[in-house]
Amino acid sequence: MNNFAKAVGVGFVSLGLWSSTALAQDSWWKTAAQPYQGATIRGISESTPASKYVEQVLGPKFTEETGIKVEFEATSWDQMYDKAIKDMEANTGIYDFVYIEQDIVYTYLARNFLVDITKSLADNAKIASPDFKPENFTTFLNYFKDPKSGNVMGVPMEAFIKPYLYRKDLFEDPAIQKAYKDATGADLKPATTHEEYTQIAKFFTEYGADKELWGTTVQASSSHPAAFYEFFESVAPTFGVYNWGIDGTTFAATEANGGQMNSAAAKKALNYWVDLLKYAPPESTSSTWDEVAGTFAAGRAAQGLVYGENAAWIATDESKSTVVGKVGVALPPVEAGVMEAAGSGKGYIGYYDGGAFGIPHSSKNKDASLLFLQYIGQASVQTDWALAGSRIVMNSTYDDPKIVEQDQKMNGYYTLMRDDGKLFAGAPPYPFHSQVLQVVAPFIYKAIVGEIKPDDALDQAATAAEAELVKLGYRK
Repeated sequence: MNNFAKAVGVGFVSLGLWSSTALAQDSWWKTAAQPYQGATIRGISESTPASKYVEQVLGPKFTEETGIKVEFEATSWDQMYDKAIKDMEANTGIYDFVYIEQDIVYTYLARNFLVDITKSLADNAKIASPDFKPENFTTFLNYFKDPKSGNVMGVPMEAFIKPYLYRKDLFEDPAIQKAYKDATGADLKPATTHEEYTQIAKFFTEYGADKELWGTTVQASSSHPAAFYEFFESVAPTFGVYNWGIDGTTFAATEANGGQMNSAAAKKALNYWVDLLKYAPPESTSSTWDEVAGTFAAGRAAQGLVYGENAAWIATDESKSTVVGKVGVALPPVEAGVMEAAGSGKGYIGYYDGGAFGIPHSSKNKDASLLFLQYIGQASVQTDWALAGSRIVMNSTYDDPKIVEQDQKMNGYYTLMRDDGKLFAGAPPYPFHSQVLQVVAPFIYKAIVGEIKPDDALDQAATAAEAELVKLGYRK
């Protein structure tokens, strides 16, 4: 979900800066890897900043220390899933480790695709690294544990929230503040309500008519699941519609049967989101997470919901971003009562995204892959990885001086994630994730292009989701 692949030539932190802690463990890694000398493990992931760091830094360093070669394929989101799932279904063993996004892990667990990491290390103590400690991870690790056994099934490699980014240089410009005040009667500041957000979007679209500047980003590709995800995981929750509007007990989706997918709140949310397209750049109806990040980095939007994995390079990398030093970070705007519900644990205000690497049962090199997953799960490799991909999976990383320094350049993104990350949540634990997405997303696409009205789109989507859940045997 990033614009990073366009800048593959940009180097990472020098290998020469590798921490002394990791180097000190060379002897352990070499000893543990002796039985697997000359082996090649193959992995696949989405081409994100965090994944590119694995490909260009962690993989080569692991090979240097162990003699185990890492072949890593960083590809598009849809190709990643297509290749990984087909490999695991056919049991062909092409890949030895795969990226597991938080919202798909429940499907993988239900289909028994993954090796139990906890059990595997307990069964083979010779390859259990003393530096791999699950307790060092943030609670994000819990998403990758087997709900029944509590065992770890994936090692987190990236985690981030989806915050509200805004252009500080625009919001804090005295002339613009006066113009906004004259036009709206309100002070210009990051929105806390949807009405404020729309008002700001409208103002900046009019203000930027001759400047290639629009009021907001919208991740509204009319042919890609990114639109489904932005609406159901980032926008709908700010209106109090959680878990895609599907009841987790009865699996009802329609309001008539106790679901929320076509509730009044959900319809208000979709109307709001589709309406924002009037104030968004023309590329918005073909924008996935990649294009949204690129749009914001190009200075084409005054505000937007942008995945946190892109926050670091947008805010700090002048080779790829035109808004370095101009990025503000805030919580998303919400409806009345939603922030309180999130604070009490009864709701959430947006998506806590990220993923882990897991080992397929079909892997032909499980032990060598277990070594690699532990290697990337050391505390000693986390800081520079975080600097490259604005991802944090261990609590100790927040306090590292390098991260504290970058946090200041990012206007407090890491502080926001640490202090308010609890207000965000991962996707619901639905093993039917992909099936419901496939039947619901087309109605969201139709609403985006104006083929049907948002209210009708959700009525039809809820009906289709419920029918699919009946078909799958979840709803009786």
